[in-house]
Amino acid sequence: MALSFLDLRHTVAKPGYNRWLIPPAALAVHLCIGQAYATSVYKTALVKHFDASLTAVGVVFSIAIVMLGASAAVMGTWVDRVGPRRAMFTAACFWASGFLVGALGIALGQLWLVYLGYGFVGGIGLGIGYISPVSTLIRWFPDRPGLATGMAIMGFGGGALVASPLSRRLLALYDPGGDPASGGAVALLFVTLGVAYFLVMMLGVFTVRVPPPGWSPAGFAPAAEPSRAPVAPRGVSAASAIRTPQFWLLWTVLFCNVTAGIGILEQAGPMIGDFFRSGGSTSVSATEAAGFVGLLSMFNMAGRFVWSSTSDYIGRKRTYVGYLGVGMAAYVLLALFGDASTAFFGALAALIISFYGGGFATVPAYLRDLFGTYQVGAIHGRLLTAWSAAGIAGPLIVNRFLDARGEPGALVAADYRPALFTMVGVLAIGFAANLLIRPVAERHRAAEAEARVSDPSPAT
Repeated sequence: MALSFLDLRHTVAKPGYNRWLIPPAALAVHLCIGQAYATSVYKTALVKHFDASLTAVGVVFSIAIVMLGASAAVMGTWVDRVGPRRAMFTAACFWASGFLVGALGIALGQLWLVYLGYGFVGGIGLGIGYISPVSTLIRWFPDRPGLATGMAIMGFGGGALVASPLSRRLLALYDPGGDPASGGAVALLFVTLGVAYFLVMMLGVFTVRVPPPGWSPAGFAPAAEPSRAPVAPRGVSAASAIRTPQFWLLWTVLFCNVTAGIGILEQAGPMIGDFFRSGGSTSVSATEAAGFVGLLSMFNMAGRFVWSSTSDYIGRKRTYVGYLGVGMAAYVLLALFGDASTAFFGALAALIISFYGGGFATVPAYLRDLFGTYQVGAIHGRLLTAWSAAGIAGPLIVNRFLDARGEPGALVAADYRPALFTMVGVLAIGFAANLLIRPVAERHRAAEAEARVSDPSPAT
């Protein structure tokens, strides 16, 4: 068959394969699907083109994030079964097709086609692409799982750093007159991104490999792992994992961490201006606000690598104690003293967002510590439903409080305090849930024979 190279048996690495090729392969996928964070570049143009509200156009992004969580949960077991190459290829097809269907909707003036394309079809590609390299990375790097997943998932946080300037340049090239109401430039942008992202993601498809059965890094001794977290001796299936209290406690941890972080991300630009508003005007310029958003993107990306790598040495539970405990302190300081100076405000917000990104990158290794490598990708997919829920809860909490306090453009620092203190409570719930996590009971673990058949490269 033409696509037989996608089969798992053709993906097993030959002797001498360099495992450090796997993070770039995963990064090729995550940098592309990380474009989801850059939708604000053309959001205003779509509003004018469709003569729609910001809310109506914003639904496109909401559908994509909901489908990310849903497809990751539903397809997680399939991804583990067929291997990373077929999963990455499928993700590339859905992600690219989403752009092309969305471009058709823009060209025809049909917003529902953009919902269907970028939102629904593209969102499926987001979910499959996000989880496709996770279990493979963990199997190649049993000695440094936090570092490996951090390097890949860092790409999702940093995708906007590439997509935003690229999209602006392409929009200027396709429509030198700068008439956003025409929509033609955005349609061409979608076609260009769809083709370009497919080609880049295919680099990851052809590069990725799974380790041969029984492989482990030279000199690796599981008992001497620096993470100080014993890896599950026998894996837990995805179906069994969701019946354990550990899964739902970790789901709560991720939900709380993401809810707190995404509330700031969604409101970042207006927020810094409001905190330094006096007499109806703000001392923060539009350029400075845009720079602040870029700063948060960099810390979102850096946190995914730095904090997840640190978790290999101090352990996953202690790392989340930092995310949630220090995060609570940072929110209190932001609420009470954030308007003292823009530098102090920026430092606190950047720290919070680094924890937001770090939480995403550390959770696959946390799952591996609790449930083993057997079906860890499928378990990760189910856990990402916490992201979908937090994507609704975080902005809802912040926006509801702000709507009750006044009109946009007239808010001040004090108006944010109820929302910020609410986030402290949210993080406290996650902090308690993290402390309650214990090793998984032996009755939930898969039989060793089953794990060997289903896992082509079990950890040793």
